[in-house]
Amino acid sequence: MTTAAVAGAGVGAGSVSEARTGAGSGAGSGAGSGAESAAEVREWARRAAWLAPVLAVIALLLVPGGGGEGTRGGTGGSGTIADAASGLLVLVCLVRVVRSGARPLTRTAAVVLGLPVFGVCLAAVASSDPGASLPGIARYLQIFVLVPAAVLLSVRDRRDFALLAWALVALALAEGAVGVAQYATGTGASYQGEDVRAVGTFGATDVMGMATVVAYGVVVAVGLALGGRPGRARTAALVCAAVLWVPLVLSFSRGAWIATVLTCGVQLLLAGVRRAVRVAAVVAALGVVLVGGFGVGSAMVEERVASITQVTAAPDQSVTDRYTLWAAAGRIWREEPLTGVGLKEFPAYRDAHASLALSSGSDTAGAGALYARQPLLSPHNMYLLVLSEQGLIGLLALAGGWAVLLVAGVRRGWRRWPTRRGRSVRSVGSVGLAGPVGQSAWAGRSGSGSGSGSDSGCALVATGLLVWQLVDFCYADIGGPSTVLMSVVLGLAAWWSLTEVRGA
Repeated sequence: MTTAAVAGAGVGAGSVSEARTGAGSGAGSGAGSGAESAAEVREWARRAAWLAPVLAVIALLLVPGGGGEGTRGGTGGSGTIADAASGLLVLVCLVRVVRSGARPLTRTAAVVLGLPVFGVCLAAVASSDPGASLPGIARYLQIFVLVPAAVLLSVRDRRDFALLAWALVALALAEGAVGVAQYATGTGASYQGEDVRAVGTFGATDVMGMATVVAYGVVVAVGLALGGRPGRARTAALVCAAVLWVPLVLSFSRGAWIATVLTCGVQLLLAGVRRAVRVAAVVAALGVVLVGGFGVGSAMVEERVASITQVTAAPDQSVTDRYTLWAAAGRIWREEPLTGVGLKEFPAYRDAHASLALSSGSDTAGAGALYARQPLLSPHNMYLLVLSEQGLIGLLALAGGWAVLLVAGVRRGWRRWPTRRGRSVRSVGSVGLAGPVGQSAWAGRSGSGSGSGSDSGCALVATGLLVWQLVDFCYADIGGPSTVLMSVVLGLAAWWSLTEVRGA
């Protein structure tokens, strides 16, 4: 594939390492074993150096507040350090492509990643205020085109993918630890009059930031655990998946809870009944112990969980605001059904189309910030935001690309690998199960474990991340410091769906 050509000779690093490892094990000595370990460490160090621009984007999200202020709905802000790092990532990738002289993307990848460009530019041109839409063009291209393409081209094989997957888990653990400490010490964001909401380093103005990062970590860890062979890496993934449920619960984010539960359910079904039951039992047992130990089963959490089923009978103000904003987005779209009213124009049209049930904003406080009233600048639904601002053409261009990634990723996951009986899963009705043994093709290939990036592990992680994002878009949209991580996630999903899998 052309991605391998961009990567250069580094694509073969995994096979070289395996040859060295095999030679070391053949010697059958302690020195040989030490040489294997040293060679493995050097290989991972080389991979980390190659992926340094992507890892920097992930690591810099630990900077308190993301290094700047962001607002929901893609309305901009002052930018963050992580955003600056994403620009450097795109620049580094561009230099690599120019130096390699190879075509960087396949035609399919170029079309899928390029579709949003058409919709965004058309909406900006048709906007009532094209000048005000220019920052929106830059933001959409950064998040949905440039950074995902740079990540796709940076990942050379399955081990590179695994390194970035574990980096996401590490970020989630770090943010989750901060969030649990905030809950335990009463220094989090304000929730029901108490400063107990876990928000990590993102602050009270981006209460979804930590929830998103931790949910990514849960999905990645579950994918690695389901797709890996028994060993230390799989055990570590299981423990991480269970531990991360604690800060996820303490985020009090109903949308993140729903998206994570549904995504993990999809991953378990794709992995096969037997493995799903084993992994689910272990994660559930560890989760119950950890949640009970931290006292997460409090009245606040119980009330928040119960409110999920009361959104129509007795909705709280946040749910009422969300429904009102959704209805307003639909009315705005009807004014310009094909091209929308223009990027960043939702706030300008909101009041003229919203009912009196909409409040003036949401209250934010705690986590080191004073009380403030945060304006509601977006419908908190990515699909409706795109529909109202970019119209039907923009929505088809953007969401159509996501649908292609999902279909291509799932198709590759069930058609690529044989089951234990040597048969491939090909019929739609057989997705997730293969014959009476209940062994999924997603969990069936021999080879590297989850720690080094197995095919099934990559498939479950990439598909899980994409499913989570598409479900979460029903309750959230772009904006805030954590948005740049979404572009990294989309890049990982694009690598699995749009390139030939090579690796160790």
